[in-house]
Amino acid sequence: MPYRFLQRAAAGADMKGKKKPKVSLQDFARRRRELMALMEPNSIAILPSALLLTRNADVEYRFRQDSDFHYLTGFDEHDSVFLLIPGREHGEAILFCRERDEDLERWHGKVTGPELAMQLYGLDDAFPITDIDDIIPGLIEGKRKLYYAMGVHSEFDNRVIGWVNSIAANNRSGAQPPGEFVQLGQYLHELRLFKSAQEIEVMRQAAAITGKAHRAIMMVAKPGMYEYQLEAELEYCFVRHGARTPAYPSIVGGGSNACVLHYIQNDDVLRKGDLVLVDAGGEYESYAADVTRTFPVSGKFSKEQAELYELVLEAQQAAIDQVQPGNQWNQPHEAAVAVITAGLIRLGLLQGECDDLIEAESYKKYYMHKTGHWLGLDVHDVGEYRVGGEWRVFEPGMVTTIEPGLYISDDCDDAPARYRGVGIRIEDNVLVTQSGNENLTASIPKTIDEIECLMAKPS
Repeated sequence: MPYRFLQRAAAGADMKGKKKPKVSLQDFARRRRELMALMEPNSIAILPSALLLTRNADVEYRFRQDSDFHYLTGFDEHDSVFLLIPGREHGEAILFCRERDEDLERWHGKVTGPELAMQLYGLDDAFPITDIDDIIPGLIEGKRKLYYAMGVHSEFDNRVIGWVNSIAANNRSGAQPPGEFVQLGQYLHELRLFKSAQEIEVMRQAAAITGKAHRAIMMVAKPGMYEYQLEAELEYCFVRHGARTPAYPSIVGGGSNACVLHYIQNDDVLRKGDLVLVDAGGEYESYAADVTRTFPVSGKFSKEQAELYELVLEAQQAAIDQVQPGNQWNQPHEAAVAVITAGLIRLGLLQGECDDLIEAESYKKYYMHKTGHWLGLDVHDVGEYRVGGEWRVFEPGMVTTIEPGLYISDDCDDAPARYRGVGIRIEDNVLVTQSGNENLTASIPKTIDEIECLMAKPS
């Protein structure tokens, strides 16, 4: 790969020169400054890259960078280590990475190498990864605190401990190891929770690509297809539009398979008269979309399916309305639970007083999960849900999913027979704004009329 292509890729241009949403070098540098501002003087932070994992024999999985590492560097190669040293005279942002190797590159593609990595990623210093054991102990020595995600990368944990112990073993020469290890995540993950304007643009693009895919499968679905055929249409659409991989294994559950929350076999036949639940999102520039839609295989909801579907949709809208700056994290869930419980009483699936049933959590028989989670570089993104024992308050820049559901499995003997074997979930990605919220995935059809009209169109 010519260097000019690498330079254009780093600048955010595709092969045709068309600009696409991308996090800039300036934004990566800002993130590093924000993290260093949270670190104490005379400290160091160390982050290893993700590992290149073996699938079987000599076949490897496609590499995906560790989200924390990507967040601070944008450098997506394995066998790399990143350091931040606030106030270091010769540069604060340091990368260790593989050197260029003509023979290796002939088989596996271009390697950036330390010199070019500094230029393309705005780093202060870079060294060959093979020199790490010689250089890092000297950088650690004398630091009061070492910020590191202990317990996440067990093999690398041992290397870090080894470096610290080697310093301690030289105490006769006055060398001092760090006095304290600090969990890096408690600082870095707080930063990741709040999305910048550039991150939001990237997430809008992930949502737009995911929307194209969900609309596409609604138009091709028909009885007799296999679930994996819809999965193939989804992932074709993701890749075609630039989301090179799903953000997580796609769920395509027809009929009662939709009642299995993390169903990923996707190998059953789609049957006439059933609903199909599709939970799938594309990953674009390492950022995830996470969307669920439920629609009728034959293109028309039955009366009973529509009754349950409208209840979930009403609950979802009530929950989205609660995603407001100043509201607490759990308020969308409480709103969804209130709507769902009242609806279950109305449909004869629960008996009793609504408040009593909510207190007893009787709704959990049919709705057993929370209404959302943080979204970003990870589909279940980092960030605390409680602060000081209290539910977190929504603030602008946070992105959450809103995904209520109902799951009435075939073996729910006390549920009316007409509702059994039905699983419904409706999920959108919602950004907290200064004045309220923005549904990033609002363009994907979800009302009964919208879905049936789209499915009636020729594919």
